[in-house]
Amino acid sequence: MAQTLYLTLLLIALCSISECVQRQYHFINENKTWTEAQRYCRENYTDLATVDNMNDMIQLKKSLNDRGVRSIWIGLQRTDVKKWHWSSGDPVLILNWASGQPVGSDNCAYIIGGLWYVWPYSATPTFICYNNKLIVIQQNLSWSEALRYCRQNHVDLVSVQSVEMQYEVMNVVKLASTEAVWLGLRHSCALGIWFWVSGETVCHQNWAPGNGTSDEDCELTVRSGAVQSGGDQTWISRPETDRLNFICTNY
Repeated sequence: MAQTLYLTLLLIALCSISECVQRQYHFINENKTWTEAQRYCRENYTDLATVDNMNDMIQLKKSLNDRGVRSIWIGLQRTDVKKWHWSSGDPVLILNWASGQPVGSDNCAYIIGGLWYVWPYSATPTFICYNNKLIVIQQNLSWSEALRYCRQNHVDLVSVQSVEMQYEVMNVVKLASTEAVWLGLRHSCALGIWFWVSGETVCHQNWAPGNGTSDEDCELTVRSGAVQSGGDQTWISRPETDRLNFICTNY
């Protein structure tokens, strides 16, 4: 009991430091085999559901309870007698097997009432996919091109309105191939302020020293905000014509 409590607290602490990727889950009301469900999720979202912290568990249970669903596939698969892995390739950090599970030779995991069981590939329950909430696009675009790309293919360029969101950005920005990555942060020369493209003013701030002032040089080009992909991952002001990777949101 003490060991279980310690593991739970450790996972929560790790998530608060941003080591856990936050996900957005999508219940799919279609009956498919595990392999068919995996293919569907990869084509339309990111992958079959991955669960690696208590927050994920709570979100999944809520998704099931809200829809009155009893059994769904998740992305957990057995590779040998004792080893399990996620379809997404993420390490298995948490398990929630029902009493006596896993049992038998079946190799895929599904959920009933919040607990995990094994089933054969050929079974056809409904299933749940996930999207990463934030995604780094490894294309080098100007700020305006990046904004257009995110709005056409995802939801928007990311707005960072809290310490928690900053942690999420820090967690994914290390995947970038450029030294800085566009945020949805823009400077208005007319008003002398920085603002988010989501329409919000800049409350939470994480500027590098000497950046983010009201008096930006508007002579040559409009300034936009980026986050450094290395070092302290603070925000910097860049000409919007620079060509950088960027972060889109999926929510």
